[in-house]
Amino acid sequence: MAGELLYPLALLGLCASGLLAWILYLIFGPSQYDGSPAGSGTGLVSAHVLVLGDIGRSPRMTYHALSIAKHGGKVNLIGYLETSPHPDIVNNLNITINPIPVPPRKPDSLPFLLFAPWKVLYQVYHLFSLLAYRLEPAQWILVQNPPSIPTLAIAALICQLRNSKLMIDWHNYGWTILASTRGPNHPLVRISKLYECLFGRLGSFHLTVTHAMARQLRRAPYSIKREMLPVHDRPSAIFRPITSPSARESILHRVLPAEKDLIPSILNGTTRLIVSSTSWTPDEDFSILLDALTRYAAQSLTPILAVITGKGPQKEIYLAKISKLTKAGLLPNVRIITAFLPFPDYAALLACADLGICLHMSSSGVDLPMKVVDMFGAGLPVAAFSGYESFGELVKEGSNGRGFETAEELAGVLESLLSPEGQAELETLRRGAVREGSRRWDEEWDAKVGVIMGLTS
Repeated sequence: MAGELLYPLALLGLCASGLLAWILYLIFGPSQYDGSPAGSGTGLVSAHVLVLGDIGRSPRMTYHALSIAKHGGKVNLIGYLETSPHPDIVNNLNITINPIPVPPRKPDSLPFLLFAPWKVLYQVYHLFSLLAYRLEPAQWILVQNPPSIPTLAIAALICQLRNSKLMIDWHNYGWTILASTRGPNHPLVRISKLYECLFGRLGSFHLTVTHAMARQLRRAPYSIKREMLPVHDRPSAIFRPITSPSARESILHRVLPAEKDLIPSILNGTTRLIVSSTSWTPDEDFSILLDALTRYAAQSLTPILAVITGKGPQKEIYLAKISKLTKAGLLPNVRIITAFLPFPDYAALLACADLGICLHMSSSGVDLPMKVVDMFGAGLPVAAFSGYESFGELVKEGSNGRGFETAEELAGVLESLLSPEGQAELETLRRGAVREGSRRWDEEWDAKVGVIMGLTS
């Protein structure tokens, strides 16, 4: 019950903080962007790139920052610093990381009704003080959505106060994510949807991850009239195929040191290496993979080493299930391990694997999983959940991957692709993955976003 109060309390806190922000502005009015192409008098395009999440786990916003910096723009990258950012971000002189503090966890002694509005005010205070006063005004504010609350409202307010342009990068919808746990008719879902539709219209420019999402945002209830461009996720240069056997062996020993006894059989194909990246959240039903692996193991087929990477709230729950299945003898030829890897090691692991698994279930039906893009960049074919509208914009059945909707279907895909008889089909899919991954982020970004920002022509 307490959790259900979070969004109305958050919106109440947002209204109160908005009033406070205007009062502060009247007293200490922040400087404005001067409107010249130079951007804050520096002779360069300037941008604040904002994600109310962990920078290290926000690849698309990282790539935006790198692309702006590559063309000489000055970037302030704003977000949480919970994991290590992309190494190219850290070493780029045109990019400044501006961390915002992660809200403290709720003390057990503090009532939720006091903590929830305080948390929202905490986020609003740090975002507003950073964007309005501590940073110079920028030509652009590029914000990721979701999360929508409070970032859309704060970014829109700052753009009005400082004469900046707001670009919203739509990855998904916050209200549909909430609906996946609360149900579409829940009052909180309706409030969140109204908020997102209202503040979403305030962007000067809009980017979407799929054509299907762009079409949807043009229609009611979003009814966005401003300029909009679909910008498909594309892999960065760090994701690339690795074909050298010696390079693969070296990588596997470095990334999977505890599995050194399995490495020779992985290299000669008698053990298959599959990789799945997950955020361990409800929008990825990991039980599908566990059920599929259990079905696969019952057939006494080619052994599998399954590496599951990522962090998230449900990780411990599934680790307990994996342990239980293993102890019960239900995974006799399947070994499942988890890891959280630095960016370069994760990219290298994908290039060494036989098959990538994606369990992403789109809450909106019109987004796409970045992890599949990265897999294609590494030349890795995928088996991906296919039960949503935009799936075909990325995964081409029988060309670069295979789709599934049930554990039984996934088990069938594993059996057909990982067996000796499936080697030819797997190689066909690998070639398709390499082709799909050959168009890189820089090409996509330069032809679309760079033109809007005045960095490319």
